[in-house]
Formats: sequence, structure tokens, C-alpha cells
Amino acid sequence: MTASSSAARAGEPAATWQPDHLLDRYEVLTLPLGPDPDGEDPITATLVRKAGPEPAVNGAVLYVHGFTDYFFHEPLADYFHERGYAFYALDLRKCGRSLQPQHTAHFATDLRRYDEELGHALDVVAAETAAGGGPERVIVAAHSTGGIITPLWLDRLRSTSPDLHDKVCGLLLNSPWFDLQGSPILRTPPVSLLLRALAAVRPKAVLPQELSDGYGRSIHETTGGEWAYDLALKPLGGFPVTFGFLNAVRRGQARLHRGVDVGVPSLVLRSDKTLFDRSRPGSVDDADVVLDVRHMSRWSGYLGDRVTVVPIADARHDVFLSVRHAREHAYREIDSWLQGTLGGATDVATSAQSAATTDPA
Repeated sequence: MTASSSAARAGEPAATWQPDHLLDRYEVLTLPLGPDPDGEDPITATLVRKAGPEPAVNGAVLYVHGFTDYFFHEPLADYFHERGYAFYALDLRKCGRSLQPQHTAHFATDLRRYDEELGHALDVVAAETAAGGGPERVIVAAHSTGGIITPLWLDRLRSTSPDLHDKVCGLLLNSPWFDLQGSPILRTPPVSLLLRALAAVRPKAVLPQELSDGYGRSIHETTGGEWAYDLALKPLGGFPVTFGFLNAVRRGQARLHRGVDVGVPSLVLRSDKTLFDRSRPGSVDDADVVLDVRHMSRWSGYLGDRVTVVPIADARHDVFLSVRHAREHAYREIDSWLQGTLGGATDVATSAQSAATTDPA
């Protein structure tokens, strides 16, 4: 089975890899999807890989982004590439490279919608890795909203497609969205019922709360940060949050809180602190100002299998976009996990420090 054949649908021509218009030396594969239950057809997802042959002596990584996010993390891809893992990233439907004019950005009314593209992407990644002589051994990595989507998917995949699940060897979560941040009253049953009712009648209505652009300004190169990315696909202040999407996330979080089993070892990386009060100078640079890290610690034990949770001192919400010493710490922790828990070789010429100091532009 080839990437083209696995990505195709009945009656459609097989897709092929094309140059990525956002990143040099990367390629994209469009994954056609079925009809959109949320009524914004046509929809596709986009698989991204580094162009050319990938060394895959240890397997592959499939990375999934968060909300108001898409794949642009080249140093992360380089890190895994140097350790013998082929690296792929998936821009989900209505996100990043997959966003089309008729779409409401990042909109879905059920997180199970994403099972379709995740399954197709995993199929492609495993097949290409095997075709290149590597093991069908895939680490699923995810950030923030991707960090709630992927555990639920893996839990379902164990029963719906055990052969495909067997190709996954580990789960790496970067600041996963395991619970709703903010006042405790927001997490009470009456508020959940109200949200469900609003999502049923006005799924695309936008929450009245305006998102701060402080986090975005701290990371983008034009506003004092280090990182170059497309502000049309990742606005500084984020995309509007709809009732339908937030209700889908809350339902997914409730499912996690009852306990799931991802079926593989997990590594959860998070900041050592949350600071929603951004009046302190530099708070957006050395803390998670988006989610509550206490929720990540509390609910990580509900993933099933072996779970390792590591607080990274001074990390931002996206650990891999943190200040340099925090990135170095995160990469060292992944090295230890790869070698100690997953049994993958990490004895390479380039160290975790060099991955953290890679020019992000």
C-alpha cells in the first residue's frame, strides 16, 4: 500500500505529495475527507513531511497541532529526524493548510470527527516508514487541543482498528487541554448544561470573551518573539471560539475524566506554572498563560498505560516555543523517554541543546 492509495477515496484520483507553500524543503499530501457533518463541504486534511528520503531506523512521529495553530515547528522535526525518526505533521480539517474560505476556522461539533484524518494519516505514515525499511512504529505527538483529541482517538482505535493501533508505540503530549481553565464555576454541571444547550441551537455563535494577544505577541518574530509563522493561520489573538467547538472539547474532557486507555506509554510535558495575571513583566515568556498546568497533572493519570509527567521550568504554553533553556530541558526529557521507556536509540551527533538552538526562522 502506498501513501497515494491509502489517502484516496473510492472514485477519486490518488493524491500525491506536492511542495509545501509555507515551508521550504517540506511536502504536503492532501487527504480528501467524506462529507462534513457540520455542513462546510468540501473538507480535507493536510499531511506534511520533510522533503526527500527520511531516515527511519527508529520509526516515525505524527504531530498534531492545537487550536489557532498549524505545523511550522521545523526544529522539532529536525530533532526527531536526527534521532532516526521520520517526521510528519497533520493539519486537521479547517485548520492551517486545510482551512478554506467556506470554513469556520477550527470548527467541529464533535472531536470524533477528527478520527477520520488521524486514521488516514497514521496509515500513510506507517506505510511509508515500512516502505523505506524502517519499523511500523509511530509516536503520536500533540499540543494543547491536539492533546485532548489524540488520547480519545487512540482509546477508540484500540477497539475499532486494533491492527492500526498496533502501529503506535508512544504518545507525547505538549501542554494538553485536559480541563477548562478559569474560575471553578465554569466547570460546574449547570454551566456545562448551558453550554450544551447553546451549542445545540447556535453552534457557530462566538463566545463573548475576547482572547488576549499577549501569548501570540511573545512568540512571533514581528512582535519580539523568535518564531516565524503565518498570522493568517495563527492570529496573534487567536481565532474566535464557538459554542459548538467548546462544547465538543468539554464533552471530550468529560470522557477523559472517566478514564481512557491509550494503550501505549505517554510523556506529558508542561510548564512548571500557570500565570493568568499577565501584569508581571515577562510572565508570558516563562509560564503557561493559556491553560492551567494543574489540570494537566491531575488528569494525566487517566490516560492509561504508563504515564510520565514532567514540569519544564519556565516553559510557555507550547513547550517547544519556549525560551532556550526550557526547550533544552524539554528535549533532554524526550531523549530520556525515548531511550528509557520506548527503547529507541538517541545516540546521535546532534544533542538536545543543538535542537533547542536551531534558528527558528
